[in-house]
Amino acid sequence: HKHDAKVAYEGTRGYQPLVAVWAEEQLIVADEFRDGNVAGCEDPLSSARRAMDNLPPWVQERYFRGDTASYYTPLLKYLVAEKIGFTISADMTKELRACCLAVPGEQWVELENRGSERVDIAELEFTPGEWPKNALPLRYVAVRFTPLQAELFDSMTPKHLAIVSNRAQVEAGVLVRWHREKAGTIEHVHRVMKDELGAGVMPSGRFGTNAAWFRINALTFNVLTVLKRRALPERLREARPKRLRFELFTLPGKLTVHQGRLSVRTSASKERLQESVEARGHLLAMRQARRTG
Repeated sequence: HKHDAKVAYEGTRGYQPLVAVWAEEQLIVADEFRDGNVAGCEDPLSSARRAMDNLPPWVQERYFRGDTASYYTPLLKYLVAEKIGFTISADMTKELRACCLAVPGEQWVELENRGSERVDIAELEFTPGEWPKNALPLRYVAVRFTPLQAELFDSMTPKHLAIVSNRAQVEAGVLVRWHREKAGTIEHVHRVMKDELGAGVMPSGRFGTNAAWFRINALTFNVLTVLKRRALPERLREARPKRLRFELFTLPGKLTVHQGRLSVRTSASKERLQESVEARGHLLAMRQARRTG
């Protein structure tokens, strides 16, 4: 069902949707269905702006984490202007790589030792050419990965990454760890949408139809998140759709009518049935609260 799909960068036909997630609440606040030949680095600003605008008014502090697709000067300018704290993986250009290699050895600080490699960080004095000269300089932190044991045919040459941020007051190690936490957020959302909901299989060869299908999956993801966090017991707070399907949505039962009374017989335990009753009560209370206010 990818007849109209464009060829992506890896040579296959497909789509490259862009998703913005509210990490603390595990809610998708913006999504954009894109053709496969539209790179993630092409105008991420519109999706980021829409995501921020979709946050409820009671959110007082906003932060942004992104990969190299978000390393986009208009987006950086927007985040700085809106006073939104951010960390974004920087494109490793020749100039930035040269800056990383020029850092003296004593300025590298060990962040962690993984056994097979050591991870060090260092502050960089770097300003990209497209950044306005009169603007406040951004903060660049380099991350160096040094192999401690060479695998067969592997090089012992250290690898370098870098992140850019406007959070000048945060200690470098804390900043890098916070940035890396994004991997546990967006990848989880992608995995659930593709493998456990329906976003992994498109229903049509038409772009618009597939875009609507992807949006339905995003809405379903959010509905399940609200269900888990506002209605279901704590033990199901991090449950994935497969578990919810087993424990809640496909609970078998037999309807019986006796003396004009409708009842259901099920093999579920009393505790699980009570959880379902309480969850329904929580949902009804939420509905009533929205009506009144």
